[in-house]
Amino acid sequence: MSSVPDGKKLVRSPSGLRMVPENGAFNSPFSLDEPQWVPDKECPRCMQCDTKFDFIRRKHHCRRCGRCFCDKCCSKKVALPRMCFVDPVRQCAECSLVSQKEVEFYDKQLKVLLGGGSFVVTLGTSEKSETMTCRLSNNHRYLFLDGETHFEVELSRISSMQILTDGMSPGDSDIHTYTSLLDSHCISEGGTSRASGMLLHYKPMGSQDVQQLRLEVADDKKVASLWLAAMHKAAKLLHEARDQ
Repeated sequence: MSSVPDGKKLVRSPSGLRMVPENGAFNSPFSLDEPQWVPDKECPRCMQCDTKFDFIRRKHHCRRCGRCFCDKCCSKKVALPRMCFVDPVRQCAECSLVSQKEVEFYDKQLKVLLGGGSFVVTLGTSEKSETMTCRLSNNHRYLFLDGETHFEVELSRISSMQILTDGMSPGDSDIHTYTSLLDSHCISEGGTSRASGMLLHYKPMGSQDVQQLRLEVADDKKVASLWLAAMHKAAKLLHEARDQ
């Protein structure tokens, strides 16, 4: 499936122009659906400052949350790549701050993930390891692992992710970062130790059995650690998209 070309099409919604996959099944796992707008008849006042709407004070809907605001409370136009908008769109103050942080992820961390890092990879409980390059696919839907062999992990089939730091081992109670993409509703992080590896649990395509995958930083530790840090930020977006 990862080799199927992902065609794009331009669509117009009430919120603006969007460039989306022709097949909705090929949406990026980071993407968010457009919200339903609060009906005009249900918002006689601004949902932020409580200003009453009239012929002069017009209603504006935030393209990210769908709530209704006056112009003053919903004046910023910010890029919203998670909803595939072509141009920056109107957002309320709260949503615009979130979107601005996500733009940084798309501009910086996503490029790191696409570039890849070098890791010593161990599959399951095997004692055999292989040095492989791990990178995110161009459509953001897979992790590609390339070495003497090649295999793929679909992000949507990852059940848990654990970022390991220097001096820590899987199962340690003080591991600095942990994200459960399917079951957890909180994400914690802390400390300043450099990321040294990642432990994934996922279901291979066509199987319901959970497989374990361990990645440990290989030769270029700086690049690999930056890749792991970017993957942790990506995991937060994945968790949010699934919890939508």
